[in-house]
Amino acid sequence: MSVRYPITGGTATAIASCVEEGVRRGALAPGDALPSVRALAEELSVSPATVAAAYQRLRDRGIVVTAGRRGTRVRPVTPIATGRAARAVPEGMRDLSDGEPYPALLPDLAPVLRRVADSFAAGAAPLRYADGGPLPELLEYARTRLPELPDGAAYTLVSGALDGIDRLLGERLRPGDKVAVEDPGWAALLHLIAAQGLVPVSMPVDDDGPLPDGVRAAVAAGARAAVITTRAQNPTGGAVSAARAAELRPLLRDVFVIEDDHAGELAAVPSHPVAGGAHWAYLRSASKPYGPDLRCAVLAGDPETVSRVEGRLRLGPGWVSGLLQRTLLELWRDPAAQRTVAAAGRVYDERRDALVAALRRRGVAASGRTGINVWVPVPDETGVVTALRDAGFAVAPGHVFRTAAGAGIRVTIATLRADEVEPLAAAVAAAVLPPPGAVLR
Repeated sequence: MSVRYPITGGTATAIASCVEEGVRRGALAPGDALPSVRALAEELSVSPATVAAAYQRLRDRGIVVTAGRRGTRVRPVTPIATGRAARAVPEGMRDLSDGEPYPALLPDLAPVLRRVADSFAAGAAPLRYADGGPLPELLEYARTRLPELPDGAAYTLVSGALDGIDRLLGERLRPGDKVAVEDPGWAALLHLIAAQGLVPVSMPVDDDGPLPDGVRAAVAAGARAAVITTRAQNPTGGAVSAARAAELRPLLRDVFVIEDDHAGELAAVPSHPVAGGAHWAYLRSASKPYGPDLRCAVLAGDPETVSRVEGRLRLGPGWVSGLLQRTLLELWRDPAAQRTVAAAGRVYDERRDALVAALRRRGVAASGRTGINVWVPVPDETGVVTALRDAGFAVAPGHVFRTAAGAGIRVTIATLRADEVEPLAAAVAAAVLPPPGAVLR
């Protein structure tokens, strides 16, 4: 910022509130640096302990992050409503950074919604306060679509995978508890963990899921929960193999395991659940296969955990909209919708595999076994992202996805055309690899 936002206050509460107001108004933007503890203490004529306490409160709320030499900065995403800012992708640039499914490959909702409307015209009753909750027929159908889960699992509905993870962590953990997370892993999950005041513990991953040694280390460090992506891991594209699931199961027996199967029907590889302990949960979201606006996810788990989530849900919003539930059920039952999802999965596989192969031909390491993203380790995120922008491609910098893992970039291939694969791979190689004849030191 050319003019620094003026932080005021004489107490930790007042200082923290002033910073929060700056974030809310947009005067403090994501990534903006706050003054050092000592500098702000001198400026406000308060003790360094007072400023340190204010910054700790802001960290506990997930508003700021302290990152070594980079100091204390506003988090990329905070639990403060600031209005929706436009994404900073220049006009005309190819946007491969958003992590979104391609709208043109989603099922057509119009005929499905007409059938839902016809069901009400034929006498279907809307859900009321007295009987609101998951539709029994939807839960029964969900059981048939998740045969890999234990027979004694309980089922309910939540408003998307992240809503489910939020509720699950809130039921089992308290601020200060440690959560094992994939590294690199889902940026939104890291922001959520920060907002809950939880402490992430790194679990390194490869194409087959979290590495056993990393899981052992996370458990030894005191992780009370672990969040694992079953397939289409974001950002690396990994998928938990049957062999890896068997290795991890005994290591996580005493840990609350949350498994996120956000890709669902899009994934070409089977799901291999890891959970084997007393408390576990498995989420199957509808957003990637059927559209982000369909805010539905099936939550399965041990009866105690599911009962807690469902009971707390009833004290708040009550239930996931019956209209959305009926829409999801119709999509599951509709052969045309299922063919569309299967076709979309094949297109994503072709685009992802083509980019990974093109990069590897140029000597660039890349991973992307499943899903809509490709992860490329890089020596310098800022330099590579800038070079790719100069070449006309916007990609996501890796720092938002990682806690201890090395630098990288994420490329979303959902909209990548065949004629763009080679130019993109060439641009990445030029940005990542040293020029011919360069002397490496």
